[in-house]
Amino acid sequence: MTVSNPHDLEPNADASQRSTNVPKWLEPLVLLFPTGFWLVAFLLVPTLLILVQSFVPFGKTEFGLDNYQQVFKYVGGNFIYLVVVWRSLLYAAIATGFCLIIGFPVAYWLAIIAPKEWRNMLLLLFVLPLWTSSLLRSYAWITILRPTGVLNSFLNLIGLSGINVLNKAEGVIIGMIYTYLPYMVLVLYTSLEKLDLRLLEAAADLGANSRQAFWQITVPQVSSGIIAGTALVSITSFSDYINPQLLGGPGSRTIASIIELQFLGASSNRGFGSALSMVLILAVTIVIALLIKYGDKRVVTDG
Repeated sequence: MTVSNPHDLEPNADASQRSTNVPKWLEPLVLLFPTGFWLVAFLLVPTLLILVQSFVPFGKTEFGLDNYQQVFKYVGGNFIYLVVVWRSLLYAAIATGFCLIIGFPVAYWLAIIAPKEWRNMLLLLFVLPLWTSSLLRSYAWITILRPTGVLNSFLNLIGLSGINVLNKAEGVIIGMIYTYLPYMVLVLYTSLEKLDLRLLEAAADLGANSRQAFWQITVPQVSSGIIAGTALVSITSFSDYINPQLLGGPGSRTIASIIELQFLGASSNRGFGSALSMVLILAVTIVIALLIKYGDKRVVTDG
């Protein structure tokens, strides 16, 4: 027996495909389901639980705004919790500024000046500390900054008096700069490697000096990368917990430390801790919204 058409024995592929196809309006939901599930389960739901808990005052069962009013608590001539929020913002601003000042020349050297065959290796060496635990890095800074540590031993060796920055704001800022500098460099590097050097050559031919070329040619081209790096470092440093906890003292507490005390401290108040958490989430959300609007989308996607 011969078969005139082999395809007669095969099932109708088109009919099978039509029978298994989902409705067109469901296709986006099917494609987004894996990511959407994790986003809802591990971000949206916990955030909603914290939001609900923030409206339950300590020792009460009905909802109220007492926890948010406590954020503005005024004791001894100070808004004690707003001072902590302001301190967190100040530390984040100082650390971000130093990361930008230090990181821009480093990223420029890596992206423009360093030999191309060495760039990947140099980047790897620069981000190598990120492979270790941030807790271990902070303990390493304790070894360096303590009164009998490496830094003071070196200063005494060369005839200088030692300095005491451990358990102070200066120690916290040093730890933050060290922790978040690689992130700033990576973001700036991604933006600087796309720098159009022909514009710099044209500016030099037209008589522009190095300062004019930097501010009028280089900075405008990488401004969105600067915004992205600044936003990334400011967000992470504002919510930093480990550096203020290990390198700072009682007068260096940040909002993350206060939140931890409200949840795990001896006199815990989870409702007030949730309210402080919502303040932190709101501040981070505002920065992320500004990053999405004004940041370099290429940096965000490539990084």
